[in-house]
Amino acid sequence: MKILVDMNLSPALCGLLSHRGWVAAHWSLIGAPRASDAVIMEWASAHGYIVVTHDLDLGTALAVTHARGPSVLQVRTHDVAPARLGPLLCGVLQEFQDALTKGALIVVDEARQRVRMLPLIRD
Repeated sequence: MKILVDMNLSPALCGLLSHRGWVAAHWSLIGAPRASDAVIMEWASAHGYIVVTHDLDLGTALAVTHARGPSVLQVRTHDVAPARLGPLLCGVLQEFQDALTKGALIVVDEARQRVRMLPLIRD
């Protein structure tokens, strides 16, 4: 899996994820720091990346557009320090690899993970 770490998370996460065997890149090395969510999502989708973010807007964008990708792992923890967040992300990436490969929105906090397959459409 290829993982794109959004601007609102530390670039140090890329090293932790790469160490575990994933391809990881921080948006700051790819595009403009103030790029819109749409630009980031379009790039990730076009290049086969999963977006890891602390931004709630990306989940909303998936819901509004009914997009089939990219997969988004949305972190909703207060402590986003790499030493604290890294192990949590690695566990979620391993556990939900199949869903992320197919297209999913995964919301993660300290207590649980919620998985919704894409596209996000109300029943």
